[in-house]
Amino acid sequence: MPNLEEAIRERAYHLWIADGQPEGQAHIHWLNAQREILTTSVESSCSNAAAAAFADTSFVATKSTKKAKVARSGKSNTRAA
Repeated sequence: MPNLEEAIRERAYHLWIADGQPEGQAHIHWLNAQREILTTSVESSCSNAAAAAFADTSFVATKSTKKAKVARSGKSNTRAA
């Protein structure tokens, strides 16, 4: 993930501002920002993987459905002599 440290630093800054700019708690804001950024990143990755898996599954289901329709119709690719 490019610029992960920069994203964490920026989020930690915004958390610090929202918390009233307290002194001596930089590590708390950093860890909270890190947790938020990494959790969002993991959730996004999981969503993308699930969407890709669903797309692959729907392709297989579409193919299977087409085969089932042909089988029910009694049509075949072979010709009688």
